[in-house]
Amino acid sequence: MSNFWNQLMIRASSPLARRQVKRRATSNPAILTHTRCFNPTEAHRPTIVHKRSLDILHDPWFNKGTAFTMTERDRLDLRGLLPPNVVSEEQQIDRFMVDLKRLEEHTRDGPYDPNALAKWRILNRLHDRNETMYYKVLIDNIAEYAPIVYTPTVGLVCQNYSGLFRRPRGMYFSAADRGEMISMVYNWPAEQVDMIVVTDGSRILGLGDLGVQGIGIAIGKLDLYVAAAGINPQRVLPVMIDVGTNNEKLLKDPWYLGLQQHRLDGDEYVEIIDEFMEAVFTRWPHVIVQFEDFQSKWANKLLKRYRKTYRMFNDDVQGTAGVAIAGLLGAVRARGRPMIDFPKQKIVVAGAGSAGIGVLNTARKTMARMLGKHENALESARSQFWVVDAKGLITEERQNVDPDALPFARKVNEINHQGLREGSSLVEVVRKVKPDVLLGLSAVGGLFSKEVLEAVRESTSSRPAIFAMSNPTKNAECTAEEAFTIAGDNIIFSSGSPFNDVDLGNGKIGHCNQGNNMYLFPGVGLGTLLSGAKIISDGMLQAAAECLAAYMSEEEVLKGKIYPTIASIRDITKQVAAAVVKEAIDEDLAEGYREVHADELKKLNKDEIIEYVENNMWYPDYPTLVFKED
Repeated sequence: MSNFWNQLMIRASSPLARRQVKRRATSNPAILTHTRCFNPTEAHRPTIVHKRSLDILHDPWFNKGTAFTMTERDRLDLRGLLPPNVVSEEQQIDRFMVDLKRLEEHTRDGPYDPNALAKWRILNRLHDRNETMYYKVLIDNIAEYAPIVYTPTVGLVCQNYSGLFRRPRGMYFSAADRGEMISMVYNWPAEQVDMIVVTDGSRILGLGDLGVQGIGIAIGKLDLYVAAAGINPQRVLPVMIDVGTNNEKLLKDPWYLGLQQHRLDGDEYVEIIDEFMEAVFTRWPHVIVQFEDFQSKWANKLLKRYRKTYRMFNDDVQGTAGVAIAGLLGAVRARGRPMIDFPKQKIVVAGAGSAGIGVLNTARKTMARMLGKHENALESARSQFWVVDAKGLITEERQNVDPDALPFARKVNEINHQGLREGSSLVEVVRKVKPDVLLGLSAVGGLFSKEVLEAVRESTSSRPAIFAMSNPTKNAECTAEEAFTIAGDNIIFSSGSPFNDVDLGNGKIGHCNQGNNMYLFPGVGLGTLLSGAKIISDGMLQAAAECLAAYMSEEEVLKGKIYPTIASIRDITKQVAAAVVKEAIDEDLAEGYREVHADELKKLNKDEIIEYVENNMWYPDYPTLVFKED
């Protein structure tokens, strides 16, 4: 036996204890070289361990997962590294058995791929075992696995996260941790974190309030930061801020892992987010924080509150807007027109949530910039949009209109001659306006009905564009097949979730462009990181969108391809990141990255900036390992 087991034999206090040690050592050869302390005669006493924090959670021998008591969590520096609800061993077993039975009974469990959830589980297990191999598989097969680790499957993962939970990933800050966050943040073992994706679980994709289970979206986004942008996986951190949930089903679910209380609101809510932001930027002053899937009520408010102080952005507001702008500019090119013609486009927008308002604001600024520096540029740009929400067309007559939507409310004298009024339905608006673009950001599946699509067909545009951007797949405003079949072969179609191209006959293909945020946010994050920009400016986001819009060749665009393939995502991200770095330099926001100072960045030309970005993208290769005693 090894010296370790010999020492245990000496310490064993009785012949029976010594026989137990010997039997344990000889029955499992893999244990012979184990270095942990184990005394079979003292099973009722506390076990001495020589590790804390994530080292405990990543050790299959000592890890209890959600069964760690709050006392143990404080003693072992685990507070914040697990969902806040303490679960008994019996509940853990029950949850596992329920999930096992569900797997046995349901094989078709994915919204896009019938085996999507099964693939996610297999990939997740690989991630748990071997992170380098996981990211190598993901990068080399990104077109196949992006829909598994991200949309649309990530929505299904979040809906079932309490049942899927096996090992913790990321950090959990909850309402129960008020006053503790500045110390909790030091429980994370990484000395440097470059990228945080944080959610409060209040509006996961188009699925609504999923509470603590929303951590799945942060994990999925960071997988893409690693795969697409080459952010080092040891320097990323998914975060869940659990302030409760208003999802009654979760409040009654005995296996739910989050706080089973209604959501905090108002000043209490803001104080928690403030404390979190102060904590992470105190420990990691240069970190970038991406806000993800916060409900519309808070998304814009928090963005305005923090964006001038911290390196942060909101992907739903700004990322979605950037990808949509790139697609809208691509649609102009697909009509054989230069992008500068964008301000002439008539755009009907279905949806006035955080994503919809984000797109509207960005599109208006883009139009205004193209119109030139005259005082009526913003007003002229505003007049190109008709915004329809659940109550119909938004006009100045609307009572209690959302302040963020107010700038886009149509004036009565503008719409009277069109036969429109406050609250006009979507189909009425499309029929009267005859838009160049119908943009869906409503999260209402099937909103683009047969009548709406027929109205698009009557548009005066030579090639109308239909953007069904809501995620996941079931929330898409229409499918690609519906759009091409009803609105006509010549349309330009884009969606948020993936759809297959449509065979139009006679050798013609209706291209389904996936206008996914993954084209933009990894490049925005990487470019911000490598520039060392103090904040993420509108100009940096605009540069990213215009870079994406220009990525496709003229020949591809005229065929109706306005977004590149996912397979080229790493190259796209490199180009977008370089555009962001250049804009940060031009705006004098760049402060440099590691050994590269701002003055050195300013000397780089466009090609050198691209090379600089590429040289700083992590790739999963096995490192040489050397052991050293403490």
